[in-house]
Amino acid sequence: MTLPETMKTLESLGTEQNRKVYRRHGAGDNQFGVSFANLEKLKKQIKVDQELAAQLWQTGNLDARNLATLIADPVQMSARDLESWATSVTCYLHADLIVRYVVSRSPLARQKMEAWTRSKDDFVSQAGFDLAGVLAMQDPDLPDTLFEKYLRTIERDIHGAKNRTRHAMNGALIGIGLRSPKLQKLALAAAKRIGKVEVDHGETGCKTPDAAAYILKAAARKKKSAR
Repeated sequence: MTLPETMKTLESLGTEQNRKVYRRHGAGDNQFGVSFANLEKLKKQIKVDQELAAQLWQTGNLDARNLATLIADPVQMSARDLESWATSVTCYLHADLIVRYVVSRSPLARQKMEAWTRSKDDFVSQAGFDLAGVLAMQDPDLPDTLFEKYLRTIERDIHGAKNRTRHAMNGALIGIGLRSPKLQKLALAAAKRIGKVEVDHGETGCKTPDAAAYILKAAARKKKSAR
């Protein structure tokens, strides 16, 4: 599909109800309001198309950017490409999506995690800690000592961090706690010292999970399924 064809299709799939939902989650008016169910159907039709993904991202349109993360080729994206996407994020949804579907699958994932977790920009820092949580659970080749370092950073900085970074740090704490028995013990101890993490979720029904409770519940479920 060409960019004009894709944008026309996205516009036809948008609804006012979805636009209202996305606005509550921090999106602006440059959107059509396309559900993720319809985006997944488009993804199956388009498959991987890095050139189209780059064009969609450049539009700044919420739905175009959502789709871009689904059809991008992480291996084709350079460090500069990843940096450009991260630094142009304008809502937390896109920070989550570029980590889940793009950066976590890139050979540059560790490099970007280490750079972005030091960023002063809230969305870039959010992406960095989102990435730390994802890699903790998905990349067995990384050393546990790396995540011990992030536990110390999270414990030290979480209450003074910006809003979305706080939420991502809490998520990273959970991800690290689910990596190994040793890290689970360290993460639970850190969570106890950290205490309640306050995040402003605006007019949404979203909540920040209690890290210790989440780790214990997920670990128990994992252990049960392994039997």
